[in-house]
Amino acid sequence: MPSRQRRRRGAILLPLALLVCLAVVVWLLWEPALRQAGLFLDAGQPPQRADAILVLAGGWGGERMLKAGELIRAGIAPKAYVSGPRVLYGRCECDLAIPFAAEHGYPAEWFECLPNDALSTRDEAQLLLPELGRRGVRTLLVVSVRTHLRRARWIFEKRRPPSMRIHYTGADAPWFRLEEWYRRREGWKAVVMEWIKVLSLPVDS
Repeated sequence: MPSRQRRRRGAILLPLALLVCLAVVVWLLWEPALRQAGLFLDAGQPPQRADAILVLAGGWGGERMLKAGELIRAGIAPKAYVSGPRVLYGRCECDLAIPFAAEHGYPAEWFECLPNDALSTRDEAQLLLPELGRRGVRTLLVVSVRTHLRRARWIFEKRRPPSMRIHYTGADAPWFRLEEWYRRREGWKAVVMEWIKVLSLPVDS
């Protein structure tokens, strides 16, 4: 009888012990795993000298514009072209972005607005790369927020003219650090949404 009770107790305790061990492993690994999930999205490089910078649309916190201004000030490129989709109450985004940069100490003449009808990063690549090629840009530095860079890089490299080299560098999001994105609500919104977009990219993106 006692041996039967021991077997019964063992049958209960073994799964419980395994469950506790699994919980400990998850607790130890979840933070590094989440951190890497965020950092994977940042496919940027240290800034490379270029003929021009292209600031992608969507940085409504101003981080992309301020990064571009910082890079021009550092001598990385002589000017920045600013993508300007007409998505803000009928106004081009660049019409708001350039005054924002000027208010933060970067001369407005460093930037040039490129109005367009893009509704996605793919549209921006299709519309703006040929235009920049016509303007003599052979080495381009694309600036976006860090969470956007891997997807932007995939899309732009698919459409890059053979005569153009493109480098990519990222701006930090104003509401969270990418290294600790899982600690902030805005980080969850940005990273989870970006992963959804990455996973939904068609093969020929």
